[in-house]
Amino acid sequence: MKRLLIAACALIVFATPALALEGPELYPGEADLYKAAEKEGLVVSFDTGPTWANWAAQFAGFKKRYPGVEMTYNDLGSAATVVALDKARNRPQADTAYYFAASAIDAMAKDVVAPFKPVNFDKLPEVWRDPEGKWFTIHSLTIAFVVNTKLVKNPPKSWADLLKPEYKNTVVYLDPRSAGVGQVTVLAANFGAGGTMDDVQPGIDYMGKLHKAGNVLRVEGTTPYAKFVKGEIPIWIAYENDGLKAKYTDGLGDAVEVVIPKEASAAAPYGISLVKNGPNPSAGKLWLNYIMTQEGQTTFAKGFVRPSVPGVALPEDVAQRLPAAPQVKPLDVKAAAGKKAEIDAGWAKAALGK
Repeated sequence: MKRLLIAACALIVFATPALALEGPELYPGEADLYKAAEKEGLVVSFDTGPTWANWAAQFAGFKKRYPGVEMTYNDLGSAATVVALDKARNRPQADTAYYFAASAIDAMAKDVVAPFKPVNFDKLPEVWRDPEGKWFTIHSLTIAFVVNTKLVKNPPKSWADLLKPEYKNTVVYLDPRSAGVGQVTVLAANFGAGGTMDDVQPGIDYMGKLHKAGNVLRVEGTTPYAKFVKGEIPIWIAYENDGLKAKYTDGLGDAVEVVIPKEASAAAPYGISLVKNGPNPSAGKLWLNYIMTQEGQTTFAKGFVRPSVPGVALPEDVAQRLPAAPQVKPLDVKAAAGKKAEIDAGWAKAALGK
């Protein structure tokens, strides 16, 4: 009987070996990191709601690649994520945290994130990463004109076009005082008008001209996506991915045209960090590396957000939906934060006369 028990135990031990990677490594050291992550068995990813930016597909790809590591996540929102990390600093619950890059800078200031430089880190624009790796951009969202072609037969191609009389009472965008995309809209217009991060007045002036021309239908406080899908908005200045989602996912098809203005636009960075003293550091690093590989970056693109790593080769059908746009400038969110008060006050005066 004793020999049978020993033999049975041996079978159990050998029946659950460490799981090996399928195919070649995605990057040097991947197999060793996976072994370490497998011992932890779990990665806790904060603020990666599955319906946003194709996170559900990222989860599926990660789990297929690393079956020995479980995944759990929540969907808090950027600012709330930083608050949660701060409250749990003595006993962190998360391994990674995803947010709009301005919140990443807040997290770094509160000392709740750790340095880690993932695969392809050095390829990122300098304004899209902390030099020590305490946050880095994984994808971006680009300001575009999202046009209902049933209501607008001749979609504008540029910021200059948008000022034309034919677009009277057609334009909707978000209030820059309360919505991040509203701030990025003003900065995108600023780039289009020849402004810089040091001089945002051209963008403020442009928005004033748009209102004085009578082309603004209304300014929204929260995202009007549902109103656009219902056909209530002719031209929506929004993130490109909203238009592509309406076009390809929600069935509007040719009734939607997504235009990146030809003069210039702004790409808002969305970043991620390794949490300081997180419970599963190896699994966290494995997850962060995965989403920065060719495979992970392509998955983002399939969800209509632009990869942060320059030169990622996309499948032809995906590349057609996200054509090259060299006029788009990477937004420096730290500099943008320093200009928020100026933009808020200047916009209110120029656009609303307040």
